[in-house]
Amino acid sequence: MSSRQYFGTDGVRGRVGRSPIVPEFGLRLGHAAGRVLRAGSAQRPTVLIGKDTRVSGYMLEAALECGFAAAGCDVVLVGPLPTPGVAYLTRALRLDLGVVISASHNPYADNGIKFFSAGGSKLPDSWELAVEAELPRAEGCVPSEQLGKARRLDDAAGRYIEFCKSTFPNHQTLKGLRLVVDCAHGAAYHIAPSVFHELGADVVSIGAAPDGFNINDKVGATAPQALMQAVRDHRADYGIALDGDADRLQLVDASGRLFNGDELLYLLAMDRRPVGVVGTLMTNLAVEQSLARQGIEFVRAAVGDRYVLEELLARGWQLGGEGSGHMLLLDRHTTGDGIVAALQMLELVVRSGTSLGEQLADLRLLSQTLLNIRLRDGVDWKHHAGLARARQQVEAELGDEGRLLVRPSGTEPVLRIMVEHPDAGFAQACARRLGEALQES
Repeated sequence: MSSRQYFGTDGVRGRVGRSPIVPEFGLRLGHAAGRVLRAGSAQRPTVLIGKDTRVSGYMLEAALECGFAAAGCDVVLVGPLPTPGVAYLTRALRLDLGVVISASHNPYADNGIKFFSAGGSKLPDSWELAVEAELPRAEGCVPSEQLGKARRLDDAAGRYIEFCKSTFPNHQTLKGLRLVVDCAHGAAYHIAPSVFHELGADVVSIGAAPDGFNINDKVGATAPQALMQAVRDHRADYGIALDGDADRLQLVDASGRLFNGDELLYLLAMDRRPVGVVGTLMTNLAVEQSLARQGIEFVRAAVGDRYVLEELLARGWQLGGEGSGHMLLLDRHTTGDGIVAALQMLELVVRSGTSLGEQLADLRLLSQTLLNIRLRDGVDWKHHAGLARARQQVEAELGDEGRLLVRPSGTEPVLRIMVEHPDAGFAQACARRLGEALQES
């Protein structure tokens, strides 16, 4: 088997009520994953299950719990908890698998299921292939004496709050800083404000009243306008925006200026001066060029934090990230963590005594235009003659000054077209030409 049927770049994801995001599949997936765990363990495995705040999380949580128990695995339920919180507790409690029920930055009508290893990191493609191979056999249950049990971990949030705080230096404090924290009505609503408050900051919370349907709705890392306005309204020093499962970060300063993941990655690299940094195919070309001038090697991985992590581990490096705000600091955590990344940025501000804007004065990002083109049924973009011709022309016109990237989304049926160039208007015109060429029959 060489390709995955259900797993994408970040687990299984889709619209609730449509396969595979239905309770029947959740049960089978839990059963199949449990069978894979049982086959590799001499003892009864234990699985931790967390979720974000979507109403469908209740349904999928119950289905997965049933599937794992039927396969002979014990289950620990933690309720709403950020994705990196699940990764941390899986490792800290010496459990065998972590499961997150979330569709990250997607709207409430979507949901997904992703897994973490016992070490708290994303699992490789080979493990997902093994689970898919077990799906046809995932039925029935083990004998009664082998069935799994379930329990709740009532202090999960408190344990994770303490972990986040432990990544901030003991001798420093956030006293004197007013922060607006946007939790996207997601999994960090009861965690992120406490972390920053307990470290001394004056905290104003927004996006912290989930109702099962408002996750990522006009708030959070994918809709930073709410944060930008709140920072101005409350005269805050900085604003912190997380997404629905709190594994990505966007920052806003007192002037309302937004800092994306590429800029944050650059700042961390310039502060830490590592041997190398891992970005993705989407990372702004200016970051790569600026790091090269400082003697810092830069490597591009496929889009998706799991691929950034794989590259970091292969090279023995610690720092990587994506423009979307996924930041990997392997000396702090095993996976991307929006809260932990925010703490590292604030520690840099406190220690240096200079603002993020001042520290970024020498970085000029190229203009990026990104189009998401929904593919019509039957369209083979890889062999589309019109797109191929337009692509060849645009690449010739960009030359060494810009960059073109065409790739399919790993989470939805769209083709992503990205054009990068110092001239924003030129980048937009090139992207439109490519989009129009794809729409031609």
